[in-house]
Amino acid sequence: MTEVAASKKKSVYNTIIDQISGIFFPILSYLTAASIIKSVIVLLATFGILSEQSGVYQIFYAMSDGFFYFLPFALAITTAKQWKTDPFIALLIPTTMLYPQLNSIIEGGTETLSFFGITIPSTIYHSSVIPVIMAIGLLYFVEKPCEKLPDSIRGFMKPIICCAIVLPFTFLLFGPIGSWIGNVLTAIFFSIYNWNAVAAGGFMGFLMQPMVVVGAHWSVVPISISNIANTGYDVIMPLVGAAVYGQSGAALAMGIIYKDKEKRTVAFQASLTAALGVTEPALFGVNVPAVRPMIAACIAGGIGGMLAGAAGTHCNAFAFPSFLTSVAYVGPGFVAFLFSMVLGFILGFVLTMLQKKKIEAALNS
Repeated sequence: MTEVAASKKKSVYNTIIDQISGIFFPILSYLTAASIIKSVIVLLATFGILSEQSGVYQIFYAMSDGFFYFLPFALAITTAKQWKTDPFIALLIPTTMLYPQLNSIIEGGTETLSFFGITIPSTIYHSSVIPVIMAIGLLYFVEKPCEKLPDSIRGFMKPIICCAIVLPFTFLLFGPIGSWIGNVLTAIFFSIYNWNAVAAGGFMGFLMQPMVVVGAHWSVVPISISNIANTGYDVIMPLVGAAVYGQSGAALAMGIIYKDKEKRTVAFQASLTAALGVTEPALFGVNVPAVRPMIAACIAGGIGGMLAGAAGTHCNAFAFPSFLTSVAYVGPGFVAFLFSMVLGFILGFVLTMLQKKKIEAALNS
């Protein structure tokens, strides 16, 4: 490869990383704060210190969980700022996506809704990431020609034209992408699980966190809940505990590798929140932008998932895996489940540290 080609490749890579960082970095501290508050509230309720029916629990839970539920609004603001689009037009996108009456139909899946004669696929928009970012990416290109409109009509015509073009793409294409990916991967998972539970554990453990990045993990949630309702247990969620802690271990390693004080702080905080069961700060603020720790965490998740699969671990109630929610996993393979999370953390940390020089070289390039 020539120096010019290498320089171009490096430039494209750095540009992508800068864009991801620019979108997520401004909200990482708030994601971390919400994660910690949610974990503390759930822990207090688990040990009977606080009633789930109390006003204290419900208000603080709504505050912490609400930030994740309405994450598309925060991402609309940061993406609009990063790509220099109109922030108020950008906010019209998540406003429409999460409008209660519309959202209940699209997310519920019990009714159908058509748009210009095309049925809108059932999609989870709350807490989603990819749909709003893709929509504002399109908005960037749609908004530019609108700047040439006469001053007398630009103020009201620009949002009308932008929404008329961007929203159809959002509901018919950008939104369903994550669900489509999730449905395909889930179908593959069950085919593999029926053949070999160990292989299925490696498959799901490796891919679950990339699924979180594109929002595809939400397609797994109703399947897991349905499994519990129909059979009394689920086999999907236990396989991804190691993936969660792989992200935590990789983020901790990045906290050691980073030289920049602010980035170190973010990485250490992200490692803590991942250990509490919330991986978004570690994903979007640390591991995905740096690439190598993300790969290390996925490998750790796959190996830990194989262990949980070999043990036939079940969960008896729906809960995203973490040590705080481990009571839901008491039963067959419980000890292996706990060990898989420890193993995921250790492997995520070690595999990232083994790439320390390469990561530092990429950070300094």
